[in-house]
Amino acid sequence: MKSLLMTSSLLAMLCAAASPVWAQDNQAPAKTETADDGNDIIVTGRAGAGERRKSEMSYSVTRIDEQALRMQAPTSVTEALKSVPGFWVEASGGEASGNVRARGVPVDGYGSIQLLEDGIPVQHDPALGYLNADQVFRIDETIERIEVVRGGPASLFYSNAPAGAVNFIPRQVGDHAEGLVKVMLGADSLYRTDFWVGAPVGDWKVALGGFYRSEGGVRDPGFTANRGGQLRATISREWERAKVSLDVKRVDDIVAFYTGIPMRTYADGKIRAVPGFDGHKGTVAGPETERVKMVMGDGSIYDFDNSVGTQVKRTQITGKFEFEPWDGWKIANTTRYNDSWTQRNGVYPNTLQSASSLLTSQAALLAQAPGATALQFRYVTSPNQVFDTANQNGNGLVIVGGLRGLTLPVKEFMSDTRISRQFEMGGTHDLTFGYYFANIDEDFSRYSSTALLDVQDNARLLNLVAVDGAGRVLKTFTDNGIYKYGYEWEDARGSQTTHALYLADEWQITPNLRIDGGLRWETMRARGTVGLKKTVSLGTPATSSISTGSGVYANYDSNFNRATWTLGVDYQFNRHAGLFARYTSANRLPSLGNFVTSPTAKPIIQTMDLGEVGLKYASPLLDIYATGFWTKYNNVGFTNYRFDLNGPAVSEARYADTQTFGLELEGTLRPARWFDLSATATLQDPKYKGLTYVDATGKSFDFDGNRLIRIPTMSVRFVPGINLFDGRFRLQGSWEYEGKRYVDTANSVRLPAYATVNLSARFDVSKGLSLYGYVDNLNNSLGLTEGNPRAGELMNGDAGANTFIARPLIGRNFRAALMYRF
Repeated sequence: MKSLLMTSSLLAMLCAAASPVWAQDNQAPAKTETADDGNDIIVTGRAGAGERRKSEMSYSVTRIDEQALRMQAPTSVTEALKSVPGFWVEASGGEASGNVRARGVPVDGYGSIQLLEDGIPVQHDPALGYLNADQVFRIDETIERIEVVRGGPASLFYSNAPAGAVNFIPRQVGDHAEGLVKVMLGADSLYRTDFWVGAPVGDWKVALGGFYRSEGGVRDPGFTANRGGQLRATISREWERAKVSLDVKRVDDIVAFYTGIPMRTYADGKIRAVPGFDGHKGTVAGPETERVKMVMGDGSIYDFDNSVGTQVKRTQITGKFEFEPWDGWKIANTTRYNDSWTQRNGVYPNTLQSASSLLTSQAALLAQAPGATALQFRYVTSPNQVFDTANQNGNGLVIVGGLRGLTLPVKEFMSDTRISRQFEMGGTHDLTFGYYFANIDEDFSRYSSTALLDVQDNARLLNLVAVDGAGRVLKTFTDNGIYKYGYEWEDARGSQTTHALYLADEWQITPNLRIDGGLRWETMRARGTVGLKKTVSLGTPATSSISTGSGVYANYDSNFNRATWTLGVDYQFNRHAGLFARYTSANRLPSLGNFVTSPTAKPIIQTMDLGEVGLKYASPLLDIYATGFWTKYNNVGFTNYRFDLNGPAVSEARYADTQTFGLELEGTLRPARWFDLSATATLQDPKYKGLTYVDATGKSFDFDGNRLIRIPTMSVRFVPGINLFDGRFRLQGSWEYEGKRYVDTANSVRLPAYATVNLSARFDVSKGLSLYGYVDNLNNSLGLTEGNPRAGELMNGDAGANTFIARPLIGRNFRAALMYRF
């Protein structure tokens, strides 16, 4: 209630302050999240010498401009995509490591879409084995707009883009010096400053921009969760028939990764956090797991530092060149070099159970402590405090957690060259021939240990001890809360080379009819080594079975190739309305990420067929885009990972076919200057086809026709907006609904439907000064975005349990920003 009163007071103050300070004649309301009347030029998902508007495209595309981005103020790359129909986005893990599932493709992370910056991949494989592309990319005020292609020709022009591509397009310098500075504060101890300035300098144009922020985090781990930023410098020049640019960006940033928390289904049928844990703001990670010295198999120490979270140090250099040697000809090249170093640390709740049941399962340990009569849990930092197995923290539960650290240095060189030619032959052809090259070098190392934790916000470490009848500790089986060192160990390195040739043609047969088609041939070679493991004992219970390197390495050298083709037709009834249809045969080649833990098992090429039919209408009053789609995904790869406290974790690679029929709706209604309504909706029927499973006992399971993992059949988003005082004040809200989903292929664990509400407001104090306010998750929804992936994705171990691990939405938060443009 206090938060709602604060919000109401803020809005009242804004309205009271709305007496004219400056006059701006004939100002139209700011664009809404999807408003564009179809006239915006689209550059993503096509190549050619000419330009095309959104209303002329033969595929589905969403354009999010800078006004919409500022009103939404997304906290992550993934959050920025929640207005895109056909995409199910999950950003409850924080600023990085989000999940996007596009058009019914059940692949985690960014495995179904490609992430681009200025038309070339941020990372060649956006799902490179624990290294999603959103971990090395940050949105700031140097980005002008986002273009999102769903399906269609994305896989023709870009590698690893079977279901779409997202292009973040940087701000360009105009004919005059200009810039902006934006300062943002948040209730979660957020302090952030963005800036961008650009100006002509002689015949050249230069720009400098970036951001820096410090943030405790809505789910506060007890230390500063997010800190750092990035800096970008750009220099460019244009001639009559040519232009060049050089862009250098340095990222040095740390963000927290929020994992699942203990949840419970209560008698009223509602799912909330267990007693003693704050479901809205709590996190398992805390000061006691912030820094842990983990013993390795050779006796050395692995310094686990969770305050680092996901730390990225990245230098990115991008060069662009365009040349028109003759009328109708265009030669373009974009080249990018990345040198990234990522450290990804996290505290993972592997399993959740009652303290009494865990002690019972360890009863055999009593034999190792002569004279002992019972096992107990004692707090590491309070060794005389006995854990109350009946009601400690109001729940009596214990988490078997994983302290996991990964180090991933990656160097990439990518180059995309295109030659386009317009000519007349039975109509107008816009023909493009392209060549894409990529070389990637990656190292991969991982080390993890098992910790025993109580269940409260910022969980505390527990020791497992044996005591006599008087309660005296006779033996301690853990080492400062560590039950087992080294339950995971990996050491791998490899290189990958990709070559792709593609040919595309846009054939305008008549002023109303156009046929677009293209073919891509891609080859990939992966070479590298993977360290083979052994188990060693260093003489203590916690070091009795450490996974470590055997000194033997397995080599791999594999080649893959596949063709992609697409064919689309577009018919324009008039400049406002049109109809399109498209069929695409796409694929996703393996990458280095497929080899880091399985060097001897050659991965397969995942293939898919995608069809779509779309109706589009754009006018000043109403924009509406409706697309029916069909996706058949062959050999979808996923890992059925199951954690085992007393043995190595089970990790099974599985494959399945899927089929999804769906409908995407996107539109904006502008009945008056003071009001507009934007909406997106996705209705789909995602199913597995022919998925059978045989467990370790030989029992067979048939999951044919079951729903795909974590993909809802219905997603809806409404964004009403009010514009007052000649557009100087805008207030908009969003209501987002996600239907029920399932954690596993057996559909045995259901994630209930949920809805959440967000508010944002903008008030132009003067021509250059604007004030923004945001309320995220106003209704404090605890909508579950995922279950426990460490309990198995085929048949989840949490099936039937009323207390379990799941990851809900991040709780309500308030932010405010002040921006000055000059």
